[in-house]
Amino acid sequence: MAKSKSEIQNEALAILLRVHRGAAGITMGGGKTLLGLHHMNENYTEYAKFLVVAPKLAVFEEWKSQTQEHKLGHLLPHMEFTTYRSITKQSYDYDVVYLDECHSLLEKHDPWLNSFTGKIIGLSGTLPKYKKSIAAKMVDKYCPVVYKYLTDEAVKANILNDYRITVHMLKLNPLKTMLMTSKQGKQWYASERDTYNYWTNRIDSASTAKETQIMRVMRMKAMMEFPSKEQLAERLLVLSNNKTIVFANTQEQADRLCVNSYHSNNPLSDENLKAFKEDKITKLSCVLQLNEGVNIPNLKEGIILHAYGNERKSSQRIGRLLRLNPKEQSAIHVLCYENTVDETWVKSALEGFDQSKIFYI
Repeated sequence: MAKSKSEIQNEALAILLRVHRGAAGITMGGGKTLLGLHHMNENYTEYAKFLVVAPKLAVFEEWKSQTQEHKLGHLLPHMEFTTYRSITKQSYDYDVVYLDECHSLLEKHDPWLNSFTGKIIGLSGTLPKYKKSIAAKMVDKYCPVVYKYLTDEAVKANILNDYRITVHMLKLNPLKTMLMTSKQGKQWYASERDTYNYWTNRIDSASTAKETQIMRVMRMKAMMEFPSKEQLAERLLVLSNNKTIVFANTQEQADRLCVNSYHSNNPLSDENLKAFKEDKITKLSCVLQLNEGVNIPNLKEGIILHAYGNERKSSQRIGRLLRLNPKEQSAIHVLCYENTVDETWVKSALEGFDQSKIFYI
């Protein structure tokens, strides 16, 4: 029998209360913030001090609003907040540290965490997949995973809505349609195919690991500027009658794809996001800022131009589309270049999802 959200919460809480340090992998929509607050309430005393660590300021608002919503306002005066970037500047005078999105841990956090003697509770919707990654090693060291409840379990339990992922396979354009400009101002036209092959050859001929890494980044940046994905995204937007979000690669691309965009250089970003949440507009483009801490009601369709080969970024983007009525189904479009490294990136990014719900066209 499928578990209810409250059963998941109670099960995870009981396990976390038994350990000095541990993490819960709770799928988006599973209520990991509320789980943290319930744990905090169990550790509450008149003199208790709690530190909440998160990647972005927007996540703190979720903690604050849920304390009020669930009648846990007495916890607020005992809570302090900091980002992962600033955790090393904090004192050690806390009873419990809550690492929201604990997959954000880096090696530079090690000295502070190593000196902290209190309880550490990790919370994440997308736990590190690769055991040898820095994030996985840090989680294992400071808040080993003691409970997991993943996306597909939540879909089956009607906590999250169902989904269908369509991977659109594109061929690299062989025509020289892209105007290129060198640092010296020289201009010429190049094709997507030739540009991809150029950077792949540079990778193959690199003589050091550092040079190989630099060339791979240069190839990825070049691919993110290829126009064919942008053209397909424009067509998908026109065809969609649903509330749709587009995850663009750059701010400039986001502005080209949608009249209304959300990014740090758009002064209308907050206004656009508010209108999108309230269904006053039905199309919004964004870049990375919308990945964590933001939930959008009635969001039915999403277009992802680049998968990055990073399961957390892709899971966070797809997670924005899994908050509908559980009886509904989200449509998720992922754009991918055929016979390129893009196929490896997409496969890696979608590895944690039900493969029977992924269709390649």
